[in-house]
Amino acid sequence: MPVYTRLRRTPTQETEEAEGTEGTRDTPEETEETGRVSRSGLRTRLTRFRTCLTQFRRRLAGLPSARWSRWFLHLLAAVLLLGALLLPNSLAALRPNRFTRIPAEAIIGVVLVLALPRRPRTVVAALYGAGLGVLTVLNLLDMGFREYLGRGFNLVLDWGLLDDAQAYVADSMGGTAATAAAVGAVVLVVLLVVLMALAAVRLGHLLARHRSRATRGALLASTVWITCAALGLQVSGVPVASERAAGALKVQTRRVVDTLRDEAAFAKEARADTFGATPPAQLVPDLRGKDVLFTFIESYGRSAVEDPAIAPGVTRTLDTATEALAKAGFRAGSGWLTSATYGGSSWLGHSTTLSGLWIDNQQRYRTVTSGDHLTLTKAFQRTGAWDTLGVMPGVQKGWPEAEWYGLDKVYDAFELGYRGPKFSWSTMPDQYALEAFQRLEHGRKRDKPLMAEIILTSSHQPWAPIPKLVDWEDLGDGSVFDAVQRAGRKPADVIADTAESRQEYGRSISYSVTSLTQWLERYGTDDTVLVFLGDHQPIARVSGANASRDVPVSIVARDPKVLEKIGDWNWTEGLRPAKNAPVWRMSDFRDRFLTAYGSTPHPTEG
Repeated sequence: MPVYTRLRRTPTQETEEAEGTEGTRDTPEETEETGRVSRSGLRTRLTRFRTCLTQFRRRLAGLPSARWSRWFLHLLAAVLLLGALLLPNSLAALRPNRFTRIPAEAIIGVVLVLALPRRPRTVVAALYGAGLGVLTVLNLLDMGFREYLGRGFNLVLDWGLLDDAQAYVADSMGGTAATAAAVGAVVLVVLLVVLMALAAVRLGHLLARHRSRATRGALLASTVWITCAALGLQVSGVPVASERAAGALKVQTRRVVDTLRDEAAFAKEARADTFGATPPAQLVPDLRGKDVLFTFIESYGRSAVEDPAIAPGVTRTLDTATEALAKAGFRAGSGWLTSATYGGSSWLGHSTTLSGLWIDNQQRYRTVTSGDHLTLTKAFQRTGAWDTLGVMPGVQKGWPEAEWYGLDKVYDAFELGYRGPKFSWSTMPDQYALEAFQRLEHGRKRDKPLMAEIILTSSHQPWAPIPKLVDWEDLGDGSVFDAVQRAGRKPADVIADTAESRQEYGRSISYSVTSLTQWLERYGTDDTVLVFLGDHQPIARVSGANASRDVPVSIVARDPKVLEKIGDWNWTEGLRPAKNAPVWRMSDFRDRFLTAYGSTPHPTEG
């Protein structure tokens, strides 16, 4: 019979309708004045509707196609839940053998829903599924953060980085793509949580309808799980008995607890300072009269110098620059620093280098920048013997940290006079930023020497398009880069291709290093001291999953006494540090630098 056939009424119903009697059934009552249906009549209509709906569903369920669809949905729900329970939190672990395990959390969930009556079972199943949806989102965030920043997602600290990620996508792919990506991500998260909740409810009802078989299955599964766990049985090197979801929840909880504990401990650590009470006259006396420039090159990591797929072009650039600087009378020494960050969050590397504190998360950064801990740059300001400034082409909004760094003036992206095109995230080519620094500050006659913090951004991912060097005399307001930018590669052509990203990353580092060393050849004097280093390694997709966190650091000067002061550091001569050159934590650099150039420690207590 077709499913849409009119439902047949019983003889009793036909008799009642014909007689129109009251008392044997509730009759919809209407008044001529209001036309309202009585409450008893409404109940009757609802009852009839439910009866019809139930019969319709039963007939629909009897169709072969409906039965197949129902079991397909059951299977899909089971796959979703088991996949969420076994999902790892890193791309490297995302392999088929990770999903051939028996999750203890699934067995516990089955036992729980079998023990509950219908309504509590529905609520518990929905919460169980929604919780798995949230845990899946956290695992996916872990994957992304490990891929780009070399660490997992922190529930307390990292929400603000999602705004930075959207801004990065907007700069690289356009505002429309960024908005679409943000909206799509929110929709996917909501859908995932809802689908997981519905899947858990569906399976909960299925198990309740087949309670005896489900109970036997749960007992068998628990016996197998306990046996496999006791014997340590594995498939393809992975234990059969799994507690993956519980382990992921434990990791996230531990991160939150550790973060909250670290906040108070680090606040006390930041108050202690080896040079916190040093009189101004005893800070960096051996550099008086020198122009001292602290320059960070974005993503300039050890991989750029040593990875066989990246290094050849970069090492040629470093060796060529070393020779060119030597002809101009400059000498250099180089070593390694282990960065506090990886793949991004450059400000953590900058603040770690200049504060002498290990600042590896946003909470530590907020804590230290809201205090008065002495930075290396502020040490120069405190003496009163230097004008201090920052060249920050990547800063496009208010930057209150300038006071903590001890910078009298900051040139951000809008104050360097640039009228050319952006190069993806980078607001202007490094060559232009350095020329603007020369024009606005370094080339002026001054009453005091200059201390500057300079951030070079052309080597920021996605490494497309990359600027090309032009004649320094032709830089003007930067409009000369219009043609260069149009001829460059599109971010979409590079960003998802590992081989292309590695190649373009190496080219971008060569460009930044060449821009900086050519500037020094062109404008450096006997009193110029250049300190330049990387802030962190590039993302794991470029540097490799097991790459170190080391970055090169160099000091360049024409005055031989400047390098003699660091002679006991055992650094490699030239701009390319040797493989066995000393490796220090980035937080050690401030105190070593201050000590080498004559500063006297006067500690403050925490």
